[in-house]
Amino acid sequence: MRIVAIGLAHETNTFARTKTTLMDFVTYSGGDEQFPTDRLVEDYDGTDTILGGYLAGAAACGVTLDPVFHASAMSGGTVEQEAYETMKNLLLHRLEKALPCDGILLNLHGAMVSEEIEDVEGDLAAAVRMAAGSLPIIMTLDLHANITQAMAENTTAIIGYDTYPHCDSRERGIEAVELMVRALRGEVAPRMAYLQLPLLTLPPMQCTLRSPMTEIMSRLHDIEKDPKVLTMTLSGGFPFADIADAGMSVVAVTDGDAALAAKTARSFGEYVFSRRDDFEPVLTGTQQVIRYVREEAKGPVILADGSDNPGGGAPADGTVILEELIREDVSDTVIGVLCDPEAVEAAHRAGVGRMIAIRLGGKTDALHGRPLDVEAYVRLLSDGEFTYRGLMNHGVKGHFGRMAVLVAGGIEIVVAERRIQLLDREMLRCVGIEPALRKLIVVKSAVHFWADFMDIADRIFDADTPGIHRPDFSKYEYRKLRRPMYPLDRDVRGTFLTAAPGADHNSVIIT
Repeated sequence: MRIVAIGLAHETNTFARTKTTLMDFVTYSGGDEQFPTDRLVEDYDGTDTILGGYLAGAAACGVTLDPVFHASAMSGGTVEQEAYETMKNLLLHRLEKALPCDGILLNLHGAMVSEEIEDVEGDLAAAVRMAAGSLPIIMTLDLHANITQAMAENTTAIIGYDTYPHCDSRERGIEAVELMVRALRGEVAPRMAYLQLPLLTLPPMQCTLRSPMTEIMSRLHDIEKDPKVLTMTLSGGFPFADIADAGMSVVAVTDGDAALAAKTARSFGEYVFSRRDDFEPVLTGTQQVIRYVREEAKGPVILADGSDNPGGGAPADGTVILEELIREDVSDTVIGVLCDPEAVEAAHRAGVGRMIAIRLGGKTDALHGRPLDVEAYVRLLSDGEFTYRGLMNHGVKGHFGRMAVLVAGGIEIVVAERRIQLLDREMLRCVGIEPALRKLIVVKSAVHFWADFMDIADRIFDADTPGIHRPDFSKYEYRKLRRPMYPLDRDVRGTFLTAAPGADHNSVIIT
């Protein structure tokens, strides 16, 4: 039995002002313009990633896994159409060369938008289905996928992450392989139901380590204990994509019973919608955090600058918090990781032990704070190489580009050439900073840092800062999103009653 794996991943923030190019995928994927696949097994085998899970699942089931294409880029603005077309054509070319096979694993993010196509994953799924004919296709998705009808109609099953921070990607990869093998052996007959909810939620409250998601996911896992239910997915959706299909959605896959899948998805969806008022985040101003650090904290305090989260498309060069910290001269503080190639170049040119006068941050746009004129001491320079050691991406090698640690007063400012979300303590340890020994750590992240920083944190605050990833719907103007949509519209019904057969008549689309 031979299974082919293909993947293309990007989380597109349509409110970002810079486009995502082909070179963003090339650089982030660690390949060249042809995206070579000869290193995929070597790079991902044994890692806590979807592809690592595919490989582990295939080995455990005694089947051959053939990964033929994988490309991804850091979350950012709308993908240039030519870049998407280039990658799509290459993916399909690799797939057609790999045929015939027994099944296809399609690893996507679920929130990719190009200049001409809102539903990139639906477009890609339809193209893969056309090439694959009747072969089973199992799609794996990020928890922030904006799942669409085209994605559901062109796949045999959809399996999304259960956790945010995403600590179960390896498990979901294994699950996808196991379901594929069971289906190919005739042990199960997957039947899928898909339901969109009229509900838009913000990243901080999608965190599965806090309420309401802890209770919601507990109920989902209880439903999965039914032997007739093969898998369930609740996708939180990515709200910073202004497209018709943005928002939460539910997928239920049962064994040979489409009616049960529809009933299960509908019932669970109504429960999720009933919790809609529990998804409102609480934001805290920097001055309040500073007071807490100085007067109450008994350990490291984490301030999450989610508005400037590069993992959601922000530039990671925002300076609003940094400006206040410098003004207040808050000691034993780390801010990172700030993306500023010019500052990194100046630090490397000056060398360790020198004072430099630089203009820091605020260079991408005017939405995340102004550039700051700073005199700083160059404490350390680095090549930016590290390996993830926390629960997310464990074992994967990471690369910030060149890095520098600049010291202004009592504040250590970690700057890098590349935009990467600070989610693993190793990302600070690689530049000589032990997070557990600092009073305040400002992270350019919304939620993922919880996976590795929660255990050392005295308290975690969500920052009240401006930016294109700010968890505040009043700051965004949606023009393409389907309406009505809660909480943008308050008079939304939560009853989902009608079902229509999907394109392959093995799935139902609940409307």
